[in-house]
Amino acid sequence: MSEPMSAPIYLDYNATTPVDPRVLEAMLPWLRDGFGNPSSDHVYGRRAKAAVENAREQVAELIGARPGEIVFASCASEANNLALLGAARALREGGRRGLLFSAVEHPSVAQPMRHLAETGWSAEELPVDTTGRVDPAHAAAVITAEVALVSLMLANNEVGTIQPVRAVADLAHAAGALMHVDAAQAVGKMAVDVDALGCDLLTLAGHKFYAPKGVGALYVRSGTLLQPIQYGAGHEGGLRPGTENVPHIVALGEAARLAREELEAESVHVRALRDDLHTRLASAIPGLLLNGHDHERLPGTLNVSFPGLNGWQLLAATSDLAASTGSACHAGQHSASGVLGTMGLSDERAAGAVRLSLGRFTTAAEIEPAAAALIAAWRQIAAQIAA
Repeated sequence: MSEPMSAPIYLDYNATTPVDPRVLEAMLPWLRDGFGNPSSDHVYGRRAKAAVENAREQVAELIGARPGEIVFASCASEANNLALLGAARALREGGRRGLLFSAVEHPSVAQPMRHLAETGWSAEELPVDTTGRVDPAHAAAVITAEVALVSLMLANNEVGTIQPVRAVADLAHAAGALMHVDAAQAVGKMAVDVDALGCDLLTLAGHKFYAPKGVGALYVRSGTLLQPIQYGAGHEGGLRPGTENVPHIVALGEAARLAREELEAESVHVRALRDDLHTRLASAIPGLLLNGHDHERLPGTLNVSFPGLNGWQLLAATSDLAASTGSACHAGQHSASGVLGTMGLSDERAAGAVRLSLGRFTTAAEIEPAAAALIAAWRQIAAQIAA
C-alpha cells in the first residue's frame, strides 16, 4: 500500500462535520469579549442575551418554527432525553402507557424508551424493511388509543434512509399521541420543516452541520406538554437549567443561517460526488452492495458492503482515508452493525459494510483517490484471503 497522506481524505461527515470557518468567526468574539451572562441585567448580559435570541431565531427559521419553540441543549442526546423523558413525565397522569420507536433509532432514543419501559410504560419497536424504512401500514396497526408518544428518526445515521415521518405523524395524531422526530442526522443536510413533518418535538445537533460539538436544540411545538428532567434556575423556558453556552449557541445560529442559504446547492453538489464515488466502486468491485434506500436517502451517505471481507479490515488498510463501518457511537467495536442486522441483511453483508459520508468540504478531486484507495485495499485483502 502507498504511504498515508498527511491529511487523510475525510469521508465521515455523518459522525461529525468540521466547523465551518464562518461559524468559527461568528463565535470567536463571544469567547474573547462577549463573556456576559445572558441572565445578567447589565450591558454585558444584555448583549449576550441578544446574541442567544438572535441564534434562536436563526435555528427556528431553518426548520420552519417560531423562536419561542426552540430550547437550546448541550447536544442531541440531551435533547432526545428531554423530549422523551419530559413528555413521559407530562403525560403520565393521562392513562395512556404506550410508547413506540423504530428498531433503528439512535441509542439516545432507544435507551430512554427502554428506561421508561422499566418504570411502567409499554415500549414497542416498529420494525423496518430491508432498506431501513418503517412501513406506515404496520404503524397504523399498532398506533392505538393506548399510545402516548411515537419517536421516529428522520434520517438514519448509518445508511441515510429517510423515514416516512409525515405518514406516521398523521397516524400518531389521529390516535391522540405526540410525535417526536430525531432529526440530528438530517438537519443541515436536507430540507426540514416541522409543519411539513407534522411533529410536536424535534431534535437537532450542531456538530452534524458544521457547528462545534457541545450544542444542540429541541423544538417544542407551542402547546406541547413537556416537563423538565433537570432542575435549577428557569433557563430556556424552565425546561433546561444552566447558564447558556453563548459562543456555541451563536455558532449554532450561524450554522443554521448558512444551511438555510446554501442547502439546496450543497445537496446537489454532495449527491453528485456521492454517486460518482459509488459508480467508481461498483464498476471495479463485483458484488458490491448498496445498503439503505436507493433514493430516499441523505445526499451525502453511501453505505456499501464489500464482498468477502470485513469492513474494518478494509478501512484499516486505507490509512489515507477517514471513514467508518457504522455509527461513531460504537467505534472500536468490530461487531457487525446492529442497524443492518435489524434491516434483515445477512451477517456476511453486515460485516462487510462501510459507511462513506460526504459533506460541504468534500471536493471532486478527492473522489478518484478515495475510490482508488478502497479498490486497491479490497483487491489486496481479497487476494490474501484467496491465497
